[in-house]
Amino acid sequence: MQKLVYKTRFLRGKYIGDKGASGLGSALANCINLSNLTLELHSNKIGDKGLSGLGSGLANCINLSNLKLGLHSNKIGDKGLSGLGSGLANCINLSNLKLGLHYNQIDDEGASGLGSALANCINLSNLTLELRSNKIGDKGVSGLGSALANCINLSNLTLELGENQIGAMGASGLGPALANCINLSNLKLYLHCNQIGDEGASGLGSALANCINLSNLTLYLNSNKIGDKGVSGLGSGLANCINLSNLTLDLGINEIGTMDASGLGSALANCINLSNLTLDLRSNLIGDEGASGLSSVLANCINLSNLTLYLNSNKIGDKGVSGLGSGLANCINLSNLTLDLGGNQIGAIGASGLGSALANCINLSNLTLDLRGSYIGDEGASGLGSALAKCIKISNLRLELPYNQIHDKGASGLGSALANCINLSNLTLDLGANYFGAMGASGLGSALANYINLSNLKLDLNYNQIDDEGASSLCSALANCINLSNLTLGLGQNQIDEQQQLKVKSNCLKSKRLVIFEINF
Repeated sequence: MQKLVYKTRFLRGKYIGDKGASGLGSALANCINLSNLTLELHSNKIGDKGLSGLGSGLANCINLSNLKLGLHSNKIGDKGLSGLGSGLANCINLSNLKLGLHYNQIDDEGASGLGSALANCINLSNLTLELRSNKIGDKGVSGLGSALANCINLSNLTLELGENQIGAMGASGLGPALANCINLSNLKLYLHCNQIGDEGASGLGSALANCINLSNLTLYLNSNKIGDKGVSGLGSGLANCINLSNLTLDLGINEIGTMDASGLGSALANCINLSNLTLDLRSNLIGDEGASGLSSVLANCINLSNLTLYLNSNKIGDKGVSGLGSGLANCINLSNLTLDLGGNQIGAIGASGLGSALANCINLSNLTLDLRGSYIGDEGASGLGSALAKCIKISNLRLELPYNQIHDKGASGLGSALANCINLSNLTLDLGANYFGAMGASGLGSALANYINLSNLKLDLNYNQIDDEGASSLCSALANCINLSNLTLGLGQNQIDEQQQLKVKSNCLKSKRLVIFEINF
């Protein structure tokens, strides 16, 4: 008999309750030849009784190979999850499973029970469990991990366990699962907003050290009270994952200091095959020394082509940025870079030095640089522009420079310097909340008129001191950007008379190629 495929999305938010879920299960029990099933049942006031009924029905679907169940935002507890698990235990042919169970009432018993059921699904190769925002603690996640250790054929695993009650023992308890899944090549682990601390991070690192075939790894460990010892242990484990090519590591809002960041950098330096790296260390205490220490990982990752670093709010100054820049200068294969250093104490010297380092990244085509609130001033803005002008391959540039005490000279100097980026086609420039007026706006506009290949421009000049004359001059100059087709211009909270706004807008509309235009006063 031909196997069937069933897919429904029309039951989300219909409040079918326990009775509806059980009835659906009874109907599915007759579909013994189902191979692919997708059910979206979230926000339906389904409780334990309803989920158990649905599970009983699924128990008869022994030919299921692909199953997606969306059950988040219901009233499901341990008893219901046990019922679902009992049903899934019969689906021994499952190879792809995704369960959305976030925002329910599941605690340790339910998580352990689910794991025990999944242990029977020995043919699973792709598994996604969304269990965030429940009441799962150490015992539950350890039980889940022990059971998943039997799924030795897993190649892709996503575990969403954020916003639960998981501590050090729970994070370490995931070890058996990860260590036994020797075929695991893609792992996404979300443990944010728990309490794993140093011990949990180190235990997790020890487990990951056994996953030598990992090529893609995503770890979300932000808001977990992780400090020196934890970062060091985690880094030591990652150092063994020599086949990693893609790594996303979120350690933001922890207690990471100077030595911790340096140690992490040294460990990651062994991952020489990394081509894509996202490292989030926002809102820690790494300072100058930690930022400089990170340069070791960058200097050794010579194959990096895509790099995203979030280092905002870390008390980094000129010295730290210079050290970080030295590392970036070795990444000659970088084509895409996102660097968030906002809310630090970088100053003019740091901004100019960073720009000079980036000039060595000769293959850089896409750059996002966030230096908001970094006190770079006129000198820093002009110096940054002059340095970036050497990155002649840049086609997409985003500069976030609000709250930087930039005056007329800095705005004009930045604009003039960037005119040398002759391949620039897309530019987002945020200079809001600075101190320049008519001269700065006019100078910036005159410079932008020379950007011969610019097609998309988003310019945020809100909260400055630009008057009618400055705004009109700016827009008249922008009308001379011969290839500009999309323009978004923010001029709110300046000194532009309401009666002159139409004239300012009309000046922009003189552009012959403009297709999409948006202006805000």
